[in-house]
Amino acid sequence: MSTLNELPVVVIGAGPVGLAAAAHLHERGMAFTVLEAGGTPGAAVRQWGHVRVFSPWRYNVDPAARRILDEAGWVAPDLEALPTGAELVGDYLQPLAELPQLKPHLRYGARVEAISRLGLDRLRTAGRESAPFLIRLADGEELLARAVIDASGTWGTPNVLGASGLPARGESTVTSVLEHALPDVLGAARDRFAGRHTLVVGAGHSAANTLLSLAELAEATPGTEVTWAIRTASPARTYGGGDADALPARGALGSRLRAHVDAGRIRLLTGFSVHALSPTGGRVSVVVRHADGSEESVTVDRIVAATGFRPDHSIAAELRLDLDPVLGATRALAPLIDPNEHSCGTVPPHGVNELAHPEQGYYAVGMKSYGRAPTFLMATGYEQVRSVVAALAGDWAAARDVQLDLPETGVCNSNPDDSATGDSCCGTAPNSEPTARGLATGISGGLLAAPRTLLTLGTAPADAQTGGCCGS
Repeated sequence: MSTLNELPVVVIGAGPVGLAAAAHLHERGMAFTVLEAGGTPGAAVRQWGHVRVFSPWRYNVDPAARRILDEAGWVAPDLEALPTGAELVGDYLQPLAELPQLKPHLRYGARVEAISRLGLDRLRTAGRESAPFLIRLADGEELLARAVIDASGTWGTPNVLGASGLPARGESTVTSVLEHALPDVLGAARDRFAGRHTLVVGAGHSAANTLLSLAELAEATPGTEVTWAIRTASPARTYGGGDADALPARGALGSRLRAHVDAGRIRLLTGFSVHALSPTGGRVSVVVRHADGSEESVTVDRIVAATGFRPDHSIAAELRLDLDPVLGATRALAPLIDPNEHSCGTVPPHGVNELAHPEQGYYAVGMKSYGRAPTFLMATGYEQVRSVVAALAGDWAAARDVQLDLPETGVCNSNPDDSATGDSCCGTAPNSEPTARGLATGISGGLLAAPRTLLTLGTAPADAQTGGCCGS
């Protein structure tokens, strides 16, 4: 046995995908160490613990993790129930991390600062594949590894508000009123939003969840106003697939949001590109620049930037990565997950071959592997690590036998222009449990069956409240 193969595989991150990797490594009898920057397993998930996910438990439990949990007498939750983030941690990740097969191999408070090859920078080629990985922690400690599975995610690197991918002018001066994705509007953060006017910027599921919580708060607390701003001309992507969605809760999410917009409880602004922000008497003025160069401003109390996340590859700067110039995923994976072409449920099967970099033995998995694409589902990450671990064990037949059973969204891509054509590339989707599941809002579910009333900045629906900072 070579010295390299005597070293452990290092997994970065003890979230759902990182712990799944650990479970698969255990089943393969491979030495491993999990490095988690936080103080607990699922540290990032805990930060959105108040949010109920739209996928049932059966999509959220990794098969290898389930096997070792079952051996320990784990009482599985109802596989058709929808967990919150807190339940995902408390009922699954924490028990998994406490198993004797995993617990001795987990290190908390271990933030990775950099990864390289022992004695070799990125330029050196000779002997590279036989050199162990060198992992430096923030406290200066260094570890050696035979391979690295980077499941560190993207939660700590949210996108900025500026529409050009750069921070909006003055964005750093309004941090006191700026929230990132999924604040606990109805819980710990309630006082920050009650009786105030909040602007939510973004068109994904994070934005939808926050908007629904704000709408509920507005019903209970007078003076609470909610404005939703998107860059595109249509909210079709956010409204999603409705009854055509194989995950009813995800379809219902868009249906409920649409109902609030239709009723005027949430004011929708389209064509909204944030250009500048400035403090104004305890509030914040948001300057919007339109495609024709004209500008308008909106004044609000708080801003929620639900604008997505981006990967941080800086810790691997001395490794040889082959990244797609658009998404920041591997070049082979990028076309399979491109949000202009795919939704979460139309991503084709992929594994070690699509995740490989020129740096042999380094794999970014989970949300980080998707770069800026928002089409990731937890089940995808579980299959990724199963494939990667099989490859590291030399079982290439299993590594390349990649299979994914993902729920359709009812919308085949996230391109607003394509989504507004009236044609569905998905074909006829099953109408699962149509009652009590929300309105039909997908392309095949009738989103365009009736005229939609959309707002452009500076206008309001006839039945909406006027006045205030946004009204005319």
